[in-house]
Amino acid sequence: MNKYGLIVNKSKDKGLVVTKQIVDWFTKKRCNIYLEKDVANSIGFESIGLEDNELFSIADYLIVLGGDGTILSVARRQLPNQKPILGINFGHLGFITEAEKDNMYNAFEKLINNTFSIESRIMLEAKVVRDNKAIKEFVCLNDICITKGTLARIIAVKVFIDDELMETYRGDGVIFSTPTGSTAYSLSAGGPIVCPELEVIIATPVCPHSLNARSIIIGSNRELIVQIQDTNEEVFLTADGQDGFRLQKYDKIIIKQPKYRAKFIKLSNRNFFEVLRRKIKELTI
Repeated sequence: MNKYGLIVNKSKDKGLVVTKQIVDWFTKKRCNIYLEKDVANSIGFESIGLEDNELFSIADYLIVLGGDGTILSVARRQLPNQKPILGINFGHLGFITEAEKDNMYNAFEKLINNTFSIESRIMLEAKVVRDNKAIKEFVCLNDICITKGTLARIIAVKVFIDDELMETYRGDGVIFSTPTGSTAYSLSAGGPIVCPELEVIIATPVCPHSLNARSIIIGSNRELIVQIQDTNEEVFLTADGQDGFRLQKYDKIIIKQPKYRAKFIKLSNRNFFEVLRRKIKELTI
């Protein structure tokens, strides 16, 4: 019998009222469902509470209540596990959630009856190298961003593809995104929208001090090397807008596709462009 892990953004479910209802629903269906230990303890379900590592290991499928940010976090936190994620939108846009809160029980019925498909998407890995030593590693689903700090000054970064110079960007920074992340920060910076099933990396400059700097799309089998050229300005690396690290001059950041992939449960035949039209329309209202 399948095991389901329920991860909830507590700020989106006040008092964990909906979480309790979902646990009751799965229990009545005689399904095995598990919660994060602190969530389980706070609502009196101690017997199904597990530490994160155990939860991500034992569950066959992960149900995530929240918005895109919650899903991005879970996609990273569960590694090296790569359990399929069913995202239920409790947030605002929900580009990568599969169902809305109002119809989540229909989604759960399809899940427990195995009437779904699984979509696999690429992730990105970034390794910070300083003095020829790897000092920090990140894996993300949306994007790796190299950006300036709080002062309004230009930074310079060199970008190489497989050791060949691609461009020197001067501006507020550069975003390296997956197709999944192409509808996030990269889109706001003028980057292209890319179908999520493609295996490419999109490099998009942020406020470039140039008339001809444009986004570049690179095959995900290539390795990108970013070199920091500035010494007097604050420069930061952020992964999915959630994990951050301050960089120094001459740091190298090696960006490539990792061995991990993000897997998502798809319950319907709705296509990417249908979701895109609806979500972009919501942004303009």
